[in-house]
Amino acid sequence: MFTGIIEEIGEIAAIAPSGDGWRLTVRAPRAASDAVHGESIAVSGVCLTVVGSTADTFDADVMKQTLDVSALGAVQVGSRVNIEKAMPVGARLGGHIVQGHVDGTGTVLEVRPGDQWRVLRFSLPDDLAPLVVDKGSISVAGTSLTVSAVSGPALPTPGSAIRADAWFEVSLIPETLDATILGSLAPGDVVNLETDILARHVERLLAFRSLPEGGSR
Repeated sequence: MFTGIIEEIGEIAAIAPSGDGWRLTVRAPRAASDAVHGESIAVSGVCLTVVGSTADTFDADVMKQTLDVSALGAVQVGSRVNIEKAMPVGARLGGHIVQGHVDGTGTVLEVRPGDQWRVLRFSLPDDLAPLVVDKGSISVAGTSLTVSAVSGPALPTPGSAIRADAWFEVSLIPETLDATILGSLAPGDVVNLETDILARHVERLLAFRSLPEGGSR
């Protein structure tokens, strides 16, 4: 379990084939300094298991399915990543409940600078759009953020069967821009998204409630 409060910016130090997946070596001195075999560390929002470590790096295996559904499949040696170690029992929940189970990816559509902050707009997969609400929480590249604006329900555009693209925006303060990789994002960059676990549970409950009695899907 994580909170989405990034502890440091790490760097991909090595990528080695491992079966049909990869073994990543991540340079992250703060996280690696006391990392132990089997513990969980979130790498840009993806929960990975430590299989080895040195004083300033840790190794983790990434299965093919994770590479296929997350932005980790596009990292290269030298790529910067957000790092967060698992939350200890009894610690303050500074962000929101983040599982490290990525729901999908979004693409940076727009970056709007302000005097003391920056607004980023991301694309939102259609299946995740109902789970994202204005002023709600979302994890972007493992960072707990508050949604500052979101598109309405996707409807066909006038005279066309094409649905409007879903999106959401977040407003980033200087601390977030400096302490995470979000400050270096540009249009076209792809990030991991994890929606609020409470929203996912509600959607699942409503899906079953809508079934006729004794019915199934």
